[in-house]
Amino acid sequence: MLRFMFVGDSQTIGSAGEHTWRHRFWCHLRSACEDGAVEVVGPRDTLYDKTTDTPTSLAYADPGFPRRHLAGWGEGWLHMAPVVADAVRACGPDVLLVNLGLIDLGFYTDAEQTAANMRRFVVGARTANPAVRIVLLPVIPNIRAETDLPFAAEVAHFNTLLAKAVADLSEPRSPLLLASVPESYDIHHDTYDGTHPNASGEHKLAAAFADALHQAWGIGGPYRHPA
Repeated sequence: MLRFMFVGDSQTIGSAGEHTWRHRFWCHLRSACEDGAVEVVGPRDTLYDKTTDTPTSLAYADPGFPRRHLAGWGEGWLHMAPVVADAVRACGPDVLLVNLGLIDLGFYTDAEQTAANMRRFVVGARTANPAVRIVLLPVIPNIRAETDLPFAAEVAHFNTLLAKAVADLSEPRSPLLLASVPESYDIHHDTYDGTHPNASGEHKLAAAFADALHQAWGIGGPYRHPA
């Protein structure tokens, strides 16, 4: 059995009533793999509840979806680097699917600091599982980067540093894989507020991870977008 753990910020935890890209990825993987071959693990299981401003909701659009994850609204590499070792040790994931960076650059750290926290995250995950595999998504297009040129430059710089870190840190026993942001991803079509994915965006983020896993490691199959 192959165990997956989703790691991310608000784009990954999602809010009450959403399917989330986690759900879209799980549906793909469930259809592409044999029964019982994959499992979703993680120390958390909530969605974010905007009405109470807390991560307490269990109101998933699909209540049958395995809800485990390591994601938090407003949390980034800065927050996940110190806790990933305990999460990996407790939950036993084989593969981490990571979508982080936007919240760091927007509120907490510059590109260089964010990249340093990414490297701390990898070290922490390997402390708990030296053979863990990690798939990372660059910071995706967002509304702030369209209007704030210095912020857009930080995003671009971080994505360059992320690619370099993946190349530097990947090793045969614990490979790192950089997923590709879909060229068709459009914040005016694939998000509901310029940042958080709507149904279309959820499918595209799921596809980014699914296609990377299939092409690089032969896991699952090509992502099939809904008609």
